[in-house]
Amino acid sequence: MQELKDQIKKLAAEYFSEIVNLRREIHANPELGFKEYKTSDLIYNKLREYNIDVKQGIAKTGVVAMIKGKNPDKKVVALRADMDALPITETNDIDYKSKIEGVMHACGHDVHMASLLGSAKILNSLKDEFEGSIKLIFQPSEEKYPGGASVMIKEGVLENPKPDTIYGQHVYPELEAGKIGIKIGKFMASTDEIFLTVKGKGGHGGTPHKNIDPVLIASHIIVGLQQLVSRNAPPYIPTVLSFGRIIGEGKTNIIPDEVKIEGTIRTFDENWRAEAHQKIEKMANSIAESFGGSCDVFIDNGYPYVFNDELVTIRAKNYAREYLGEQNVVDIDVRMTAEDFAYYGQIIPACFYRLGIRNESAGIVSNLHTSGFNVDESSLETGMGLMAWIALNELVS
Repeated sequence: MQELKDQIKKLAAEYFSEIVNLRREIHANPELGFKEYKTSDLIYNKLREYNIDVKQGIAKTGVVAMIKGKNPDKKVVALRADMDALPITETNDIDYKSKIEGVMHACGHDVHMASLLGSAKILNSLKDEFEGSIKLIFQPSEEKYPGGASVMIKEGVLENPKPDTIYGQHVYPELEAGKIGIKIGKFMASTDEIFLTVKGKGGHGGTPHKNIDPVLIASHIIVGLQQLVSRNAPPYIPTVLSFGRIIGEGKTNIIPDEVKIEGTIRTFDENWRAEAHQKIEKMANSIAESFGGSCDVFIDNGYPYVFNDELVTIRAKNYAREYLGEQNVVDIDVRMTAEDFAYYGQIIPACFYRLGIRNESAGIVSNLHTSGFNVDESSLETGMGLMAWIALNELVS
């Protein structure tokens, strides 16, 4: 295996400039979820250039490719990258700044795609060295519910052939480039969106006794629901309840008829998740009724929580230590952010890990989903090489 590791590192270094240029091209031309048509064409054409069997048009813009080694049906490993950008206007002063006003790769999906293309080129160069096959999944619309993962699964991405395992990676601004972060078991939270419409009776702000004030009712609902976490959530199950939008179309002296509230609840247990939904509805209605108003409650079920299979993740952690060195493989904690990679893990053993991209000396420190987000591009060499090493180890072990 030492010889194969040396080959992968050599190829990752050799392909590095090409993959950096690919990342920059993708970054400059971002597309939103299920609209990644040009991105899909770029990936499709690049994989064909590498002489890899490839199909596009899965879940509208998704791309799936197969690298077949010797005895291709022996074992199948899947590698996944997401494709969509975010509705954010980029503020970075860089040559490859987004050309699309109001759209930006602010979550690193450009890195994910470019890294996977690099892994594909490496693995295809080494296909005579392993038995089995590698399925490459370029997935649309991770950022936008219902997410491209569930759609691709419905369209058969995990069949014909069915992978034995699946791996994905995601950039991590809190970790220096050259390192990865990994977590066994429950890793990223489920995410559901909450929509409340508080109804009262509007009127003049100077005569509140003649009104049923939905602004006041909404305030009590927001405060009251915080107790769902502090007094109802089992203390051993991480839970977050946050409200980020309140709309009350009144004026300084006008109490509106209704107020809209929007928020999210995130957790790590399906039974508690369902129970929490019921409690939110009951508490919101009870509080509103106690003031003489009412509340319409709609909770939109989002992604389930990400679960990293214990055996698969232990193996990935060991592979990473062999490839990067033990000091560059970091144990990280659960995250209350969400990922539709979770759907794959509900069907086959999965591992989702974090790729360090931080470089403080270069000023690359911005968080995900911000207008100044960028990456230390040396992480591309780490990302493509490590993913190729993990896949190859899974097939030869």
